[in-house]
Amino acid sequence: MTEAKIPDFGVKHGTRSGRTPEAGVVVRSKVWLEKDGKLFMGWGRVTLLERIDQLGSISAAAKSMKLAYRNAWLWVEAMNRLASKPLVEKSTGGAKGGYARLTEEGRRIIREYKEKRTSVRKMLDYGM
Repeated sequence: MTEAKIPDFGVKHGTRSGRTPEAGVVVRSKVWLEKDGKLFMGWGRVTLLERIDQLGSISAAAKSMKLAYRNAWLWVEAMNRLASKPLVEKSTGGAKGGYARLTEEGRRIIREYKEKRTSVRKMLDYGM
């Protein structure tokens, strides 16, 4: 007797965030930080900040993530506005073009976010 195939109804399953699927029931979570009810930090924003640090440009960072420049710029503006100190310092273009630089505050926020995300994941793993 053959096992009946369960239809997927067009829903895409498989890998997310470069992970290979795990057998059985797996608890997943998304962690983000809000300030005064507004999105302050999440995994996408952390990735953007890290790419800005690596590439020295909001435009290059956005391209590397296949993110529209305008969205990347708006994310940076929102994070800078919500943070107690700017996370990214930027200079507009000229003959040599502009630049963006991650501040020490930006690096600190990335570290804290990753620590919080790790602790939430450990808590969820412990629960299973």
